[in-house]
Amino acid sequence: MRIALTHNLRLTDSEDEAEFDSRETIDALTAALERLGHRVERIEVSGPASRTAARIEAYSPELIFNTAEGRRGRFREAFYPALFDELGFPYTGSDAWVLAVTLDKSLTKLMLSEHGVISPRGQFIDDIVDLKLDGWRFPLIVKPNFEGSSKGITQDSVCEERGRLRALVEKTLARFPAGVLVEEFIPGKDLTVAFLEKAAPERQGVLTPVEYVIDEAELSKRRYRIYDYDLKSVHHEAVHVRTPAQFAGHILQRAQDMARKAYRALGCRDLGRIDFRIAEDGQVYFIEINALPSLEPGAGIYAAAALEGLHTDGVLAKVIESAALRWGLHDPGKRRNRPPRKTGPLRVGFTFNVKRIKPEIDGRKDEEAEYDPPQTIQAVREAIAAAGHEVIDLEATTELPTVLAATPVDVVFNMAEGIKGRNREAVVPALLELLDIPYSGSDPTALSIALDKAIAKRIVRQHGILTPNFMTLTTGKERLPRDLKFPLIVKPNAEGSSKGVHRTSVVDTEAELREAAREMIAKYDQPALVEDYIAGREFTVGLLGERRPKVLPPMEVVFLAKEAHPVYSFEYKQDWSSKIRYDVPAQLEPGQLKALERAARECFIALGCRDVARVDFRMDLQGRVYFLECNPLPGLTPGWSDLVLIAKAAGLEYPALISEILSGAIRRYKERERERRESERGGATPPNGGAAASSPEEQKQEPQLRS
Repeated sequence: MRIALTHNLRLTDSEDEAEFDSRETIDALTAALERLGHRVERIEVSGPASRTAARIEAYSPELIFNTAEGRRGRFREAFYPALFDELGFPYTGSDAWVLAVTLDKSLTKLMLSEHGVISPRGQFIDDIVDLKLDGWRFPLIVKPNFEGSSKGITQDSVCEERGRLRALVEKTLARFPAGVLVEEFIPGKDLTVAFLEKAAPERQGVLTPVEYVIDEAELSKRRYRIYDYDLKSVHHEAVHVRTPAQFAGHILQRAQDMARKAYRALGCRDLGRIDFRIAEDGQVYFIEINALPSLEPGAGIYAAAALEGLHTDGVLAKVIESAALRWGLHDPGKRRNRPPRKTGPLRVGFTFNVKRIKPEIDGRKDEEAEYDPPQTIQAVREAIAAAGHEVIDLEATTELPTVLAATPVDVVFNMAEGIKGRNREAVVPALLELLDIPYSGSDPTALSIALDKAIAKRIVRQHGILTPNFMTLTTGKERLPRDLKFPLIVKPNAEGSSKGVHRTSVVDTEAELREAAREMIAKYDQPALVEDYIAGREFTVGLLGERRPKVLPPMEVVFLAKEAHPVYSFEYKQDWSSKIRYDVPAQLEPGQLKALERAARECFIALGCRDVARVDFRMDLQGRVYFLECNPLPGLTPGWSDLVLIAKAAGLEYPALISEILSGAIRRYKERERERRESERGGATPPNGGAAASSPEEQKQEPQLRS
């Protein structure tokens, strides 16, 4: 889509430009919109309106993404949407009427009072003769009525003495002659509730409240806990966003209910932000609304949206989706029937599952532990876009088949874990194969086999790779074979991310074993895997490629705590800083290194992996290497996931790692397109109904289990 990004650029640190966007913000917004597949023209709106209109007319955008605040006057935020309406161009955000009303704090509160939204008692003053000196409950706060970004608000804005009030109002009016608001100051804390119209549909776009927290060291220097201009513009590093806000549930619910009423009553569209004050007695007070909220990196709307599973680009995508639907810009029929792309960047679909439930460190609430947080999803999509591709988000929900059928993509970068069942990781690749869309990573067979630890162990054992003696228990009552020797370790048979693996997973007696197995079977509704505990060093090895995978430097997981039977547990993966150390490359003798690399390569090939995988091993005191498990869908969190740390040690920065993983899918896409062209010229049907066929060399080296 052709998008014009209209904005005011902040050129100075003066208070006059406090609401304008910095160059860094505009750069970030432009990059994000381009990653979403749009062509972006930046249009700075300072200067004559005729020049802005001429530039918009010349560019003729399909949509205007508007962040322009305007420069002067009580209707400045409304000016540009009114201009866009006059020119006939669709735009994001609320219309001119909403922006004019919401910039007027006093009028907004008057309107919302009719809808049961409670505000502090106040009075609008544009002439000092109208000031009421009696009947006020001090302290009071005096602030500009038509300003944002806390302009004009300082510690001195709070007045505790009646004798000082008149002078303070006069002084503030001299700076802001359009009018000031005098209202009762509410001791308490600040809360903000963001609005993203196409997110959180069950709450009509109202997001989870977040809290702006002032560092105690900075707070100790101030008499009043207010988010004033100094904190917003000078000492902003002393304020951070806490998500979700730490207030009682009924307070958060009250704030959301009030926000919902306010957004609906005022007619806000696409996005917004409301600031509340929570009094010491728990009463929620509406302070102000911003229908043109900040979109600078780190803004509260991103933090609130992350709780809904949206990464940074996803927030902007929701804004565009909302505006496009309102203006009738979507035409699914045309998109569905668009011919295959012959030139230009590849359209890369990006399949993923979003982690919305943060697991407890002790393993509770671990149902989404394998999913990726919005920050990781954002990092991956940025890396794909940095390679020059157009990225299309495809969250792996039950609606994915419908979305894929209506969304033309060339290839897919797959990191979707699936939803349930021992074949869950194979579901998305199987769907892509059905639709003949090349994708990154292993095929459904390899993913299903690797997820079932017992089957994977049987296969690698057939290829001459050592693995601990093992068995599966489906009830916990099965007879134990003689070759199992205590201590043993018990883990779920078809889970990843060390789910179900804790310090108590290593057992020394049959009674402990059966109790642990029964708990495991009940919790995860699958067999428990029981295997010999191999005492020794623990390693993980990353691999990239296809027929002849490149083996990356092994990483050793070094246990720092003195434990009888250390394991790389779920707790350690969630909080590892003081309990384990990652040595990469691992300190190994040449023979040990060669044995690890050989075992990793053999496992990768035996299990039919492709493009990327990470294989875990234990090395016993005699130097023998034992296969533990293989993860062909490894984590990709920057600076944290094992594979990312391994790749960095191998000289692969994050964007290069993502490109390496995607390169196999692109090669398969090109092969498929070449075969289609040859088929069209020769009139023959491509093998497998159009899917890319393996080369003779690939067929020769491909493991039998994938046939």
